[in-house]
Amino acid sequence: MATAEHHLSNYDPTSVPSGAGRRFALVVSEWNHEITEALRRGARETLLRHGVAEADIVEEWVPGSFELASAAQFILEGGGIDGVICLGSVVRGETPHFDFVCQGTTQGIMAVGLKFSVPVIFGVLTDDTMQQARDRSGGKHGNKGVDCAVALLKMAALKARY
Repeated sequence: MATAEHHLSNYDPTSVPSGAGRRFALVVSEWNHEITEALRRGARETLLRHGVAEADIVEEWVPGSFELASAAQFILEGGGIDGVICLGSVVRGETPHFDFVCQGTTQGIMAVGLKFSVPVIFGVLTDDTMQQARDRSGGKHGNKGVDCAVALLKMAALKARY
């Protein structure tokens, strides 16, 4: 298990570029709200810690993880956003629905980032159980929202260099 070897909230703060002057969006799934709210908090607090102004963080909530890519695209079409974090939680059930949602969500988020040439970070937990999701949204494995915010800041700085 990858997260057993990498605590999601641990990082070297000196390796993270400042987000000052950049505008970012958080797109968050309403489904599994307990988990996604924790991911949102982790991402938001990390962006603020690294210089992003409160007013420069846009937040939008969508019904489920499948809708994250569309919302990211709507936001990026409006312009003025330097990157997006898509936050969701899909927990395996008894049907193949999990596989379809995870595959479509993954491909959709990747496609939006490539289409707009802007960092669009995949922050969707795809777990077998709710406990695994809790462990990755502020529990024993840290918070994937923190990890996503660090990735966004690094990728936005990379994009700005080219």
